[in-house]
Formats: sequence, C-alpha cells, structure tokens
Amino acid sequence: MHGPAAAMGIKLYYTTVTASRTVKSQQAEVMRILESKSIQFELIDISVGREVCDEMRSKAGNPSAVPPQLFNEDQYCGDYDMLSEAVEADTVDQFLKMA
Repeated sequence: MHGPAAAMGIKLYYTTVTASRTVKSQQAEVMRILESKSIQFELIDISVGREVCDEMRSKAGNPSAVPPQLFNEDQYCGDYDMLSEAVEADTVDQFLKMA
C-alpha cells in the first residue's frame, strides 16, 4: 500500500455466504466504488464465524446490522446507503474519515 490511504485502515465487512441478492449487489458496488477511488481496503468475511458478525454489529452499534458495513480501523463509517449518499455528495473521503 502507498499514498495517503496507506496509514488508514478501511475495513469492509462482507459475507461470502448469503442468499440475499441485495447484500451481494451492495457488497459488489461498495468494492467497485472503493476501487474506482483507489482506496485500499481490507475485506473481513463475517461468514467465517459468529464472533466476527457480532464484532461488526457491536462496532456499528446496531445489533441487526447486515453487510456491507464500512469502518476506518474501529471507527464506524456507515453502510451501503450512507456510502451511496457520500458518493452523490462527493464526500467519500469524509465519510471514510480519511479527510
């Protein structure tokens, strides 16, 4: 990793095991947005274990949160809808707490 984003740890909680088309398409779209902005991110698959899902939900402060969820290290940034709004407003860096 290089550039200003290297110091920040953007984490995308997602799942490889879902029957939900919505979750799949939202995850793919979030990855596409991050990649289009050359933002480095770490993928965290919540399907590997219940504790990873619990960790995502507790960090998000939402006991029913579903992926995709974005964090900067342990700071909650938001979900797909919030990222979409940030893209529209051109405030993705602020949304990801990188600015």
